Amino acid sequence: MVVDTDRVTRGHGLIEGFLAKQRARMADKLISPAHRDGHILDIGHVAFPLFLSQTQARGRHGLDRISEEAAIEWAKRGIHLVYQDLEQNWHLPYPDAYFSAVTMLAVFEHIASHRLVELLTEVHRVLQPGGIYVMTTPAAWTGWLLALMARLRLVSHDEIDEHKGSYSQREIRATMEAAGFQPGRIRTGYFEVFANNWAAARV
Repeated sequence: MVVDTDRVTRGHGLIEGFLAKQRARMADKLISPAHRDGHILDIGHVAFPLFLSQTQARGRHGLDRISEEAAIEWAKRGIHLVYQDLEQNWHLPYPDAYFSAVTMLAVFEHIASHRLVELLTEVHRVLQPGGIYVMTTPAAWTGWLLALMARLRLVSHDEIDEHKGSYSQREIRATMEAAGFQPGRIRTGYFEVFANNWAAARV
C-alpha cells in the first residue's frame, strides 16, 4: 500500500495540508518531554496520522475510521491505529490511565455537543495522573470565513459541511469541566491569527 502523504484530511482543499501541519505543530509544542516517555493517543486523525507521524513518544496510537490496509501499513512504522466511528461509539477501547497524552486536532467541531462530554469523559478516564489532553478547534467567529474559503476551494466543503458546532474558549472550558477536567488545570489560547483555539488540560 502506498501512503498518500498529501491527503491529511478527507477533503481536497488547496491549503488543508498546510492547516493540518499548523495544528500538529501547535499540539507538539503543548506536549512536554515527560509525556513522551509514555503513550500518546490521537483521536480523529483520518487515514493519514500526520501528528503521530511527526511527533516522538514511546508509544503512538490513533483512532478513527481507517481501513485495515492503512492500519497494517502504519503498524510497520510503529504507529498503532484502531478503527472506530466516534459518532456511533464513543467508548475508547483502552484501559484506565493508559496514556500520558491524548490529542484531538480539529475534531471538536465534528462531534455533536451532547456526545462531546461523553467522549471527553472517556479521554479523562484513559489519561494517567499528570497526563495531558490537547485539542484544537476553529474559533467561534470563523464560520463565515470557513464558508468563504470553501467557496474558493481553499478548504473542503465536505469537511466544513460536517461541522456540528463552533466553540468559544469559555464553551470549550465548560465542556471539558463537564467531563471531569478541573478548571484550574485547563489552559486555552489562540493560534493562526486568532482563527483557531487550542486548549490543554492536565489530569
